[in-house]
This record gives sequence, C-alpha cells and structure tokens, in this order.
Amino acid sequence: MRVLVTGALGFIGHHLCLHLAREGFEVFGIDNLSRGREDRISLLRGEGVEVNVADVRDLGLLTEYMTKVRPEVVIHLAALISVEESFEKPLLYEDVNVRGTVTTVLASNRAGAWRFVYVSSAAVYGNPRYLPVSEEHPTEPLSPYGVTKLAGEYFSKTLFRGEGHTIILRLFNVYGPGQNPEYAGVITKFMERLVKNEPPVIYGDGGQTRDFIHVADVVQAIEKALITRVSNDIILNIGTGRPTSVNELAHKMIKAFGANVKPIYTSPRKGDIRHSYADITKAKKLLSWEPKIGLDEGIRELIKYGKSTR
Repeated sequence: MRVLVTGALGFIGHHLCLHLAREGFEVFGIDNLSRGREDRISLLRGEGVEVNVADVRDLGLLTEYMTKVRPEVVIHLAALISVEESFEKPLLYEDVNVRGTVTTVLASNRAGAWRFVYVSSAAVYGNPRYLPVSEEHPTEPLSPYGVTKLAGEYFSKTLFRGEGHTIILRLFNVYGPGQNPEYAGVITKFMERLVKNEPPVIYGDGGQTRDFIHVADVVQAIEKALITRVSNDIILNIGTGRPTSVNELAHKMIKAFGANVKPIYTSPRKGDIRHSYADITKAKKLLSWEPKIGLDEGIRELIKYGKSTR
C-alpha cells in the first residue's frame, strides 16, 4: 500500500513513517520543517521513506506531488498543536490547521486517494460533561487549537471523495521519545526538568486528570486505520481509557527518576481541561486494536531515552 504522511518530520509523524516502512508499506512524507526536525530526513530516507519538504497550504505543489506518487491512503498529521500558543496566534492556527487540512483533502481527491485519515484531538470535546468521553460527546472546544481541529474534522468528512471514506482519530495525551519539549505535553516537560534535577512545574492544583497514551500505541492504531474496511466515515477515540492525575504523574516520574525534588505549583493555564479520559470501546471493536504500553513502562522507557540523549 502506498501511504502519504503529512507532518512526517514531527513527533508522531516520524514514528509512524518508520513503523510503516518497516512493516512493508511504501511511505511518502511531507513536512515544511516549521516544527519538524531536519535531522529526521536522513533517518527516514535510510528506511526507504521518500521525504518531500513542502507546505500543506500550497495546493498547487501538494497536488503536483500527490498526483505523481498516487497514494492510496493519506494520513494528515501536519498541524500546530499548542493550546497556549493558539490563543496568541489564532490566525496562524486557522491558516495551518484549517486551510492546511482543506488543501490536503483537495489534493488527495485530485490524486485519487482511496482513504483519508485525519488525526484530530480530544481538545474538540472541551470540558467533559461525562466520563469516560465517548465519540458521541458534544464538541465544545475551549481553545482556538481545539476549534481548528474540529473544523478540520468537518472539512475532512464533507470534502473527501475516496471510496475508502474518512477515518478521524481523536488522540488523547500522546507521549514518548522524540517529543519537542517546547510544544510537548506534560510528561515530556516534566522529563526535561527532571533530567536537569529540577522539580516538575504543575499548572493549577494537579488534580486535573489526563489519559496518557504512548506514541507506539498511537502508531499501531493509525496503521489499523489504514487497512480496516468501513462502510462510511467514522470517528474514533485513541487513548488508554484510564485517567491519571497530574499530581500522580509527577510523583510517578520523580520516583522513577530517583530525584530528590518536589513539584512546584503555579497558576492554571487558559484553556486547560479539568478532567478527561477516553471511552475506547469503538476503536477496540472496529480496529481490533487496544493499547499495550502501560504508563509506568512508558515512563521508564522515556527516562532511559532522556538520560541517553543528555
């Protein structure tokens, strides 16, 4: 199967490209290097992934490239992902996340793609009215980032014309090796401070809960979304289905790291959701998938990776 991945040099993107290439897929990657790492180009090319430096907002260039490689499936990962930054730069987020999705879908249609996989976010739900959060939960995003991801979902569903339909994956809190500390989630930010023997910084009282899922489990879910036959567009939550408080996470990481520090508490951040964890019943059933890496195991792996890259 010929697969094209946008955002191929990003955190999830490069893990996905490497995995798919090693599983025998013919993989093509697009990234404009605004947030992705340039050193990953040689890494991906070494595994047989063709990497093209391009911006998903450039419809002409995107159409030309996709028409040349003729991917059967397009996986749209390219996006700006910081909730905090989205309040400061809403026009940029609208341009990259919404316009970039529209142009990617249009180019996919013109290239005759069979399936479109749109990687969305749990941020589209806003503050949950009930837990765990199912795919039928109302969508009430609290940030411009969440709004742009929800808009991308609608454009993907209404514009894509392939017979394999659109599959939307709403990711919860993804973590793992190679995450950009500047735009990463709380686990990587805690890790960055612990590596320097500095205490983790917690925004708010730490009682907020999250559903932390390892990037390797996310990659497995995306792979399943490439090959699973569906009769219509579908939306699936991708998480673990288990909540962990930020306080619990901090203490787990401090203990695993063997650090003699205590968390520092500061003001809550605008747009932060209080409690969130996923109902993954549909993903388990429709994709025959379930997460395999527990949080303790994932933290140990990340600490080992962090120490090795110091």
